[in-house]
Amino acid sequence: MKMIEKQYKHSDITQKIIGAYYSVYNNLGTGFLEKCYEEALKIELHAMGLSVETQVPITVYYKGQVIGEYRADMIVEKTVLVELKAIKDIHESHFAQLVNYLRATEIEVGLLLNFGTIEPKPHRKIFENHLKKHLPQTPHHSSSVESVQSVSKKSP
Repeated sequence: MKMIEKQYKHSDITQKIIGAYYSVYNNLGTGFLEKCYEEALKIELHAMGLSVETQVPITVYYKGQVIGEYRADMIVEKTVLVELKAIKDIHESHFAQLVNYLRATEIEVGLLLNFGTIEPKPHRKIFENHLKKHLPQTPHHSSSVESVQSVSKKSP
């Protein structure tokens, strides 16, 4: 049986990030602090030829005024925001954090990667720019919504 793979926004990049995630997970396992996984993942992504920024400031605005600043763990190729965890259980608040980071930026694709579980399971979220009220609307965005979603993929 032939497997059909749906093309998601920036799937070429997210597939490489997820591959690097599994490589780091398989080599380090669980139990380290998040910073160790961040550095190891950065090494893997650079080896793949991808550009990586770490601890990227995200400014949050309300009615044109700054109300907070957070840091994204990683932004890869200026198109995918990566939030790392090294915890036993992922909760809805972790998904909300990723979606809020996407909401506050022009980045539409995010991955939540947890190194603290027995079985690695990446999560993918989408927040299209035409849904972000603080960003200028452009006519080339379609009215269809890929929606905010979670996509899980087993290790290769």
